[in-house]
Amino acid sequence: MSETTGRVAGKVALVTGAARGQGRADAIRLAREGADLIVVDVCAPLPSVPYDSATPEDLAETVKQIETLDRRVVSGIVDIRDLGRLRTIVDDAVAQLGRLDVVVANAGICVPKPWDQTTPQIYEDTISTNVTGTWNTVMVAAPHLVQAGGGSVIIISSAAGLKVQPFMVPYTTSKFAVRGMAKAFAAELGQHGIRVNSVHPTGVNTPMGSGRMQEEIGAAIAGYDRLGAMFINMLPVEGTEPEDIADTVLFLASDESKYITAHEIAPDAGVTEF
Repeated sequence: MSETTGRVAGKVALVTGAARGQGRADAIRLAREGADLIVVDVCAPLPSVPYDSATPEDLAETVKQIETLDRRVVSGIVDIRDLGRLRTIVDDAVAQLGRLDVVVANAGICVPKPWDQTTPQIYEDTISTNVTGTWNTVMVAAPHLVQAGGGSVIIISSAAGLKVQPFMVPYTTSKFAVRGMAKAFAAELGQHGIRVNSVHPTGVNTPMGSGRMQEEIGAAIAGYDRLGAMFINMLPVEGTEPEDIADTVLFLASDESKYITAHEIAPDAGVTEF
């Protein structure tokens, strides 16, 4: 466990997809360093995905862990594609906690399929969640950052947003899109002292790898194994842990990164360079 030094003390952070996995790790890391939290998740079956979905009990466990750290937390169950409900939850939570300083747009889905097995529904589900949902998150949160006089927006992209990852056309498309979205928001929100960056991890050991996920990836690679090497990390590790990525999120949330904006930060074990 990393030493705690209050690096985001006094800040309030919103984390989407916070019921488990990467979102929970981000929320806990920020809470451990002094932030109060707004945590949201759909807590229901995700569309098209081959892996297990989060539950209300998962979100309740995230809340419990934050409260154990003696931080304030407000939670909400919402599909980030529902702009109106997301805005209501965030506005109410900010009213309770008094401000908003950090946004971690983490929620997203991944459906691996060869291109000719990717259905229009898979494409629509992926783009509506990963792109429109991320757009919704920034749109409901940014006015609060403006009111606070500045802040940090952290959009979780992927190594697939820096280089192509095969057998994931909609996912790769979405992760390149939110990379561009981060830069575009950074340009316009900079006048308000708001920084916007994207984070591009390699494979992370989260529930996204559960259920039939590995089976689906394996089947796709078997159909064209030449591309399997594109998943290999430069460093001799198979993947990373959510807490490893949370360290990068914490850095971008803290004042240590106060002059970093419109950048891609890649805790990717070198996969995008290999």
